[in-house]
Amino acid sequence: MKVSVWHNNKDIRLEEVTKPEPGPGEMLVKVHSCGICGSDIVEWYRLPRAPLVQGHEIGGEVVQTGELLDKFSEGDRVFIAPKVPCMKCRYCKNGNYPVCSEIRERLPGGYAQYILVTKALIETGTYLIPGSISYDESTFIEPLACVVRAQRLAGIREGQTVAIMGSGMSGLLHVKLAKARKCKVIAVDINGKKLETARQFGADVTVQAEDLASQTASGKMGKADVVMLCTSALPAIDQAWELVDKGGAVVFFAVPDPGKEVIVPINDLWMKEIRILTSYYCGPPDIVDSIKLLESGTVRVEDMITHRLPLKDTDRGFALVANGDESIKVIIRPNE
Repeated sequence: MKVSVWHNNKDIRLEEVTKPEPGPGEMLVKVHSCGICGSDIVEWYRLPRAPLVQGHEIGGEVVQTGELLDKFSEGDRVFIAPKVPCMKCRYCKNGNYPVCSEIRERLPGGYAQYILVTKALIETGTYLIPGSISYDESTFIEPLACVVRAQRLAGIREGQTVAIMGSGMSGLLHVKLAKARKCKVIAVDINGKKLETARQFGADVTVQAEDLASQTASGKMGKADVVMLCTSALPAIDQAWELVDKGGAVVFFAVPDPGKEVIVPINDLWMKEIRILTSYYCGPPDIVDSIKLLESGTVRVEDMITHRLPLKDTDRGFALVANGDESIKVIIRPNE
């Protein structure tokens, strides 16, 4: 079978490897669609494990099952989480599923024609894809689940004002979910084209980043109950401190590269009772909620897909995501 092996963002190679055979309690899944995540192109995060097969936003079909597996059958359409919690440790019991370290197994990279899904991933990380969700749409289950968790941690509720810094794929998912929750949404970006897309997806106010200070100072726009940082740009972080309202929250959904210094005006934030939160992944409840949001059409994602590429064009997909100007969601279809 063919896989796409990542060495760095400009060195991605199509290679032939042996198709795995499922053992007891395992299953073989044919990958129909795998999205390219913004984290896939973050080299400082991925290079220590290179070369590797990337891809963790998967929609696939069970094509072979091993002995002792009765939870899924051949022909089932499935989504598999990139990593799973044990559900038993103190972190899991407290709902901190992303930091569970008891189970270390990870999903094999989805830029491959087939993946072997192990027992641990099957037990707590594999979900049937409802018939109303296409394979391409299923690649949004994990990123939307991450958005669900971040907004839940921030306590976002109906009637609030949510400012989203950065209108890339994740930022636009935040726009869609916040609007579904009947919030006022402010989208901020340096790219006018991205802001136009945010407006089309429901943002009530769109602001060029360089105009944000004057807009905030004038009092015309108002401040935000929650500021969601979906960009790693240091100027956006500085703006977040000015944009968040008293009693509000700033959520780091994206972070700068290691070594870059983030200055937190803690005295000012202390007086205003500002919460600083981080959120990078999701847990089983968030995945369940994500699937329900997609199945019901509460959050629609088909209009976010801009490119569908075969496995041999994975390098082009990475270039599109890294550039960001011509794409929103890029999906690899390994078996086309």
